[in-house]
Amino acid sequence: MSPSGIPRGGPPLTEAEAEELLRCICFKTGPPRTVGVELEWLVHELRDPRLPVRPQRLAAALDTVRALPLVSALTFEPGGQLELSSRPAGSLMECLDSLAADLRAVRGALGPLGLALSGYGVDPWQASRDRVLHEPRYDAMEAALDRTGPAGRAMMCESASVQICLDAGVDGPGPLNYRRRWRLAHLLGAVLVAAFANSPVHGGRRTGWRSTRQALWAELDPLRTLAPRRTPPPPPDGDPRAEWAAHVLDTPVLCVRTDEGPWAVPEGLTFREWLRTGLPRPADADDLRYHMTTLFPPVRPRGHLELRMVDAQPGRDGWMVPAAVTTAVFDDPEAAETVYRAVKPLAERAGDDPAPRNPLWVAAARDGLADPDLHAAARTVFSAALEALPRIGAGEEVRRAVAAFRERYVVPGGSPADTPEAVTS
Repeated sequence: MSPSGIPRGGPPLTEAEAEELLRCICFKTGPPRTVGVELEWLVHELRDPRLPVRPQRLAAALDTVRALPLVSALTFEPGGQLELSSRPAGSLMECLDSLAADLRAVRGALGPLGLALSGYGVDPWQASRDRVLHEPRYDAMEAALDRTGPAGRAMMCESASVQICLDAGVDGPGPLNYRRRWRLAHLLGAVLVAAFANSPVHGGRRTGWRSTRQALWAELDPLRTLAPRRTPPPPPDGDPRAEWAAHVLDTPVLCVRTDEGPWAVPEGLTFREWLRTGLPRPADADDLRYHMTTLFPPVRPRGHLELRMVDAQPGRDGWMVPAAVTTAVFDDPEAAETVYRAVKPLAERAGDDPAPRNPLWVAAARDGLADPDLHAAARTVFSAALEALPRIGAGEEVRRAVAAFRERYVVPGGSPADTPEAVTS
């Protein structure tokens, strides 16, 4: 451990060692058994959500929440957004029940302080929120992302999401094969963007996007938010381990951690170049692991798959629907096969450009389920999920919530972004 508390991973890495480490740690295969969910929430004044929460008031409230005996990990985003991350759970219901209990505790602590949690993909009332976390990581991130415009600051301080974490899959034949699940995630991901779009307003104005949050992610950095480019042979026989390893090494470093003073923010230095040159200092295994935390593709392999494309959802329990639908169609073999067949034709719309900047993902964020191809795929996805939920042990309340969402939004071709409360917030 260095004097600053930054862990050091030992001797400098070679390029070959880095590639091997990435192949080993990013796709851990085996039968899907666990599920996790990460929930981000905007924190607003209970009496009038249009009013900004003063930093001192927010800090005091967050201290109150930190004292709660929660099962989930509690963290805060740079703009003061509250995040709850479940532990890896052995079933969907274990995950949902645990998170729901923690959310009740958090809301119970914030309510008497006059604060509330709001589920929107981006803040509909405010833009240009001040950053309330001033740490070396976020100082460096702001400096790096500012080079390409204001989207980085908006993502850091004004966005919120539902992230679903599922096992990578098996290294064998069938619909649960990890290569198939990797491919499925990038096609189904566009359907999830469209169906759960919930950010048409930002800073009090309509943006022209149903998911402004997804539009911001696509805009904020030339490479950092992209999926890896596919390499021959084409999926499902391609090797996502090789694709991801190359992507990690060829993406510019966001920062170089230092023991003293601000962290360095090099421009255009890829991790591969850092390994080859040893400058500004030799890179080690912990530097590589940290570098991976500064990559924000829509699907991030961390041993498991982290699906990052869903906007925060309205209502107290709206977040359960994307978690349940995604888990059902990934982990139930019958549903996974049905959904893969339904979304596979969308690959033609995606073309060769990586998500989220290809035409399929742009249409999902802009048009939602008004896009006919995405609407047809979403109907199949939700039907397959409703059939699979009993098989994976989902409770009746969860099944009713998914069915209600399907009838309200998916069947007519809409999303939460199309509701009056989303548009007039």
